[in-house]
Amino acid sequence: MDARANPTVLISGAGVAGPTLAYWLARYGFRPTVVERAAGLRSSGSPVDVRGPAVAIAERMGVMQRLRRARTDAIAMSFVNRSGRQVGRANTRALQRATDSREVELPRTDLAAILHEASRDSGDYVFGDTVTALTQDGDGVDVTFEKAAPRRFDLVIGADGLHSAIRRLAFGPESEFVHHQGIYVATMQLNAPAEDTRAVVIHNAPGRMVAIHPVRGHAMAAFIFRHPAVVGIGHGDIEQHKRLVTDVYAGDGWRLPELLDRVRAADDLWLDSVSQVRMDRWANGRVALVGDAASSVSLFGDGSTLAIAGAHTLAEELAAARTDPRPAFARYEVRHRTLVDPRRGSIAIAAALMVPATRTGIAARNLASRLWPAAAAAGWLRKQIVPRRSRASRGPAGRW
Repeated sequence: MDARANPTVLISGAGVAGPTLAYWLARYGFRPTVVERAAGLRSSGSPVDVRGPAVAIAERMGVMQRLRRARTDAIAMSFVNRSGRQVGRANTRALQRATDSREVELPRTDLAAILHEASRDSGDYVFGDTVTALTQDGDGVDVTFEKAAPRRFDLVIGADGLHSAIRRLAFGPESEFVHHQGIYVATMQLNAPAEDTRAVVIHNAPGRMVAIHPVRGHAMAAFIFRHPAVVGIGHGDIEQHKRLVTDVYAGDGWRLPELLDRVRAADDLWLDSVSQVRMDRWANGRVALVGDAASSVSLFGDGSTLAIAGAHTLAEELAAARTDPRPAFARYEVRHRTLVDPRRGSIAIAAALMVPATRTGIAARNLASRLWPAAAAAGWLRKQIVPRRSRASRGPAGRW
């Protein structure tokens, strides 16, 4: 990069990490271009969370109020049996209050749209195209696109998700880095009003869960199930995805017969493996990764928070380096791994809570769900009191 110029950066992916990175890079004097394979903004539509460090970043971007206006209506999780009778309930809003959380849950579609709107004047957006080849040297990266003419950039950042094309081109095949965690997720819009507009209604059978989520009054179905990796599964093969879901849930109770009929008739069903991305490094020369492309780690909602936080950290470090990206990439990785690494076990924990493998596990979860807000409140209170007592026991602060 030339410190006297405004460095050019190609960002692949217009989901969550890509627009966030474009926003901050532009404010630090870079010239970002975002390329997205889809013809327009796309998403599974699943609810995701903006929490922890992402809240402060969204506030600095001026979008937090918009995110709160787009939030889902759900304030509880209701667990029901085969006949639809409630057998457990957790007040998620009480959980947030008990832990003093400022988080917001909203559809991923809306999160991506709000971030795109905030960043669309920060650089160029190119939809309906993708990167097919990268050739880099000490001064930049020559990029070949599927449709557009080749271009040269100072840096290339892969923010293109679990199945990242940039990661494949710069680091190697997906099979080396993406590790199936024994779970698949499928979602679809039901195009009908939600019967319960304030609660996510969940039914479990051993190893599988179906949930009806009220996304601002409109019902969305989510199927989460334990399953070995399906060899040769196509990421865009909707008929294959339909067969997988209907085979797994055949014979289940509650509303499953009706929901499986909707799956068979669906024009739009999103399905993917719950996987972790494990890499020794997130940068190779002038190419780096951010978001799920670098470090997909979670099952329920954390990915968006990590994508926003990682994009902001990467922009900060690039701005501090300017003339040489290598130390910037190294510092970004060290900083962001402190958020990513502690969440490596989150999939197993979330799966045990939401997709118990046995009937005994389901019954224990249903019983425990009633105690979650109280347990969260007790944990938060301990964190507030214990450090103060520890400080008091040491006597006055200072050189003693």
